[in-house]
Amino acid sequence: MVCLNLMNSKINTQQKILDAAQNLFAEAGFNDTSLRQITTKAEVNLASVNYHFGSKKELIQAVLQRYLQILMPRLDQEFDVLLAKTKPNHLPDVLAVFVKPLLELNNIQRKGTRTFLQLLGRGYTDVQGHLRWFINHHYGRTLDKFVLLVQQSCPHLPQSELFWRLHFALGSIVFTMASNDALAEIALADFDEAVDIEGVIHRLIPYLSAGIAAPVFNQTTVTPTRTVA
Repeated sequence: MVCLNLMNSKINTQQKILDAAQNLFAEAGFNDTSLRQITTKAEVNLASVNYHFGSKKELIQAVLQRYLQILMPRLDQEFDVLLAKTKPNHLPDVLAVFVKPLLELNNIQRKGTRTFLQLLGRGYTDVQGHLRWFINHHYGRTLDKFVLLVQQSCPHLPQSELFWRLHFALGSIVFTMASNDALAEIALADFDEAVDIEGVIHRLIPYLSAGIAAPVFNQTTVTPTRTVA
């Protein structure tokens, strides 16, 4: 009984730290959130973070892992289904695969979908290189499947251009999710449209598809602007 109580106490402490860190990271970013702020919000001592997670980097990874361990296996299954088809998939169909798995993140935490995408965006804006390593190390094969599907649906895109397009798409997703509540209020007030997060994601897919699949910019066709003396 004593051992069970100790185990429950350990789990509760971990959850309190993860919940506090998640909210602070999403709001202020990884760089601007200190361990002291996290422990204050979680109402635990500073040593608890080191004991349960080891370092701030490992805590950041643990916060993302709560979502990734649910999301990535689901995506992996969906990608396998698409790759098994004999003909290349249309890009909107590839992107639509993300909708249900992303929405299922709301079952982990309230507004989990938005929070996860905000955290993912913070990983890039705050230059958290260890997160890229962590995600590639654990889920690189799944990401490779997604890139392959996009390549098959957009064979005109060189790899370097695909890199830029996918990161532009990620930026659009992160911004939209971060401002989802405000956008929903504007849509309701100005256009009398009630939009939930699923509706926002479905609106994003045609936009992202068009942007990713757009013709490649040919810099040689652009006439340089001359300065008039």
